[in-house]
Amino acid sequence: MDTEIELKFLLSDNEVPLIPGLIMQFAKTVKNKPAKNLKNAYFDTPNRELRALDIGLRTRCCDEQCEQTIKLAGQVVGGLHQRPEYNLPIDTPRPNILAFKQDIWPHGMQITAISDNLFPIFSTNFIRRTWLIETEQGSKIEVVLDKGEIVAQGQVEAISELEIELVEGQRSDLFLLAEHLISLGGLRLGLYSKAARGYRLADDKPLKPNKYIGVVKLNRHATQEHALVQCVNYGIEFVQKHEQCYFNKPSLKTLKRVIDGINLIKHAFKLFEPIVEGNATERLLSEMNWLLSELDWVEDAIHLKTYTSKRHAYYKKINNAVELATLIDALKAEQPSITDIEDLFHSPRYNKLLLTLTRWLVDKGWRQEWSQHAVSAAELPIKEVATAAFEKDWQKLQSDLPEGKDLCTQDYLALRSLLDCALLSGNCLGSLYDKDTRQSFRTPWIDIAYGIYELETLAYLKTLCEQQNLPELEEIELWLSKKADFLVQAMEQSRRASLNSMPYWR
Repeated sequence: MDTEIELKFLLSDNEVPLIPGLIMQFAKTVKNKPAKNLKNAYFDTPNRELRALDIGLRTRCCDEQCEQTIKLAGQVVGGLHQRPEYNLPIDTPRPNILAFKQDIWPHGMQITAISDNLFPIFSTNFIRRTWLIETEQGSKIEVVLDKGEIVAQGQVEAISELEIELVEGQRSDLFLLAEHLISLGGLRLGLYSKAARGYRLADDKPLKPNKYIGVVKLNRHATQEHALVQCVNYGIEFVQKHEQCYFNKPSLKTLKRVIDGINLIKHAFKLFEPIVEGNATERLLSEMNWLLSELDWVEDAIHLKTYTSKRHAYYKKINNAVELATLIDALKAEQPSITDIEDLFHSPRYNKLLLTLTRWLVDKGWRQEWSQHAVSAAELPIKEVATAAFEKDWQKLQSDLPEGKDLCTQDYLALRSLLDCALLSGNCLGSLYDKDTRQSFRTPWIDIAYGIYELETLAYLKTLCEQQNLPELEEIELWLSKKADFLVQAMEQSRRASLNSMPYWR
């Protein structure tokens, strides 16, 4: 058995000719292997039993020689892929999984039944160029460049990938090479394997953006340190997924999900502050704040799009106000273009942020400056930590939102940051509690959060009207005020009901 430890990058045709030179700059020695034309087929049952177990079964043929490969469930952190892999030679392009040792399979797996029902799901065919390099520190790294295509159900998707795999030596050298490569620009870390992409193509299940950020899966017996790893890894994957979704189909709401993922990582640093002390995350926080600043126009852009959508009541009001419509069109024209955003996601700074977060997780970077207090905190049961965190958030909400006080629009607008933090704590730690009870408690607060966002949509348009200072816009301003008042009344009902609910963590 081998365990792959590799980083994957996606690149365009413009970067391909530059790769050999970058490798030569980095390596002490380089061995250039002959290019190969690899023909691969991926197999599963009609019910996708292997896929359900996160097992990949592939045959690969080159120069009339074939082998079969099993990849078992592993771990993906950022762009770093670590999976157990087993290879056996075969005489035909059809696999024989009964030839593998029985002890590699998950307990209870029906090997014979699965073997009888295997058939090819999709194929990947590509030209592979390979370089074996040795670093100054003596590590050996294999660099492979794959150019070709995935074919499934008559559909085709291009492959243009660069993979670097640690063969021998220090994992740190793999990350150093990765940093060197992304300094080129035009490369970005790849989250999804060829197999994952092939299954989506074969099953006609394209990658779709989430409507909202989900709940991190945690073992209720986990330690605080384990929960930190799970939360940050969830955030990295959430960002990378929606980065890819944006390339597939550009959307402002998809960019908002990228923002959500970064905010979850930042919140995890705050939530686990007893472990993650000061200097360990200062640089990471600075870079995440840089990325958020690059995307700080997105929410206003979503507001502007709402105003000009024929599905919304705003459209008719604004369309009859020429000066306001002209201003909105001018603001939309100033927004970054799709190409600008793609350039951001290809930029060395953005990819170095994801790479540094990945390395920080893999190398447990928070341990570098640990005090005895941090060591003790890391071993605390996460359930104990979660209860204390939720109680703190709840007491703060009750203090800022006393039951007897009537809130107005400005009160709710000022509440957003506090409520977002409380909800993010639930995203990070809520899986430790009963799902139905948790959702019942959180739903009204999520509704209030959506209400605050709608109030911001109204407030932004009102500000634009006030900037115009035209008498004909007074009617729109009055309409906006009435909508805000009606919305606040509904939010007040939700708030009062929620304040009397029994918290799910008690």
